[in-house]
Amino acid sequence: MGVLHYGTDSKPIHIGDRALAHLKMVIVAKLRRQESFTVSWQHPDEDGTGRSTIWLHPSIPIRFEFDEPVAPELNRAWIEELAQSANALGGITLVAEQVGADVDDAQTDLADTGETSVPVG
Repeated sequence: MGVLHYGTDSKPIHIGDRALAHLKMVIVAKLRRQESFTVSWQHPDEDGTGRSTIWLHPSIPIRFEFDEPVAPELNRAWIEELAQSANALGGITLVAEQVGADVDDAQTDLADTGETSVPVG
């Protein structure tokens, strides 16, 4: 289980390593372009019902922490889906990865082009 730390005194946000790796690609691309945006997710069942949204801004510290020492292969379709939602009025909505989607080593390609949504928990 990965952790997203945002700001200096915020509560850690627990996200599965695979989802966090994909989300990281989108967030880094947006922040690199000095863009502010929101990220929203549904709370995991063990935390009860509800949802949360955070406002991301390039001047606020962010840290991605992963349990797994090796980064997973990335799914280009999932990253593109997250990127499309990032550019929408509502910001990124973390959605589950589609089963059967092609897994691709998209990390280098997407980071270079600036291309950039899953229940958390």
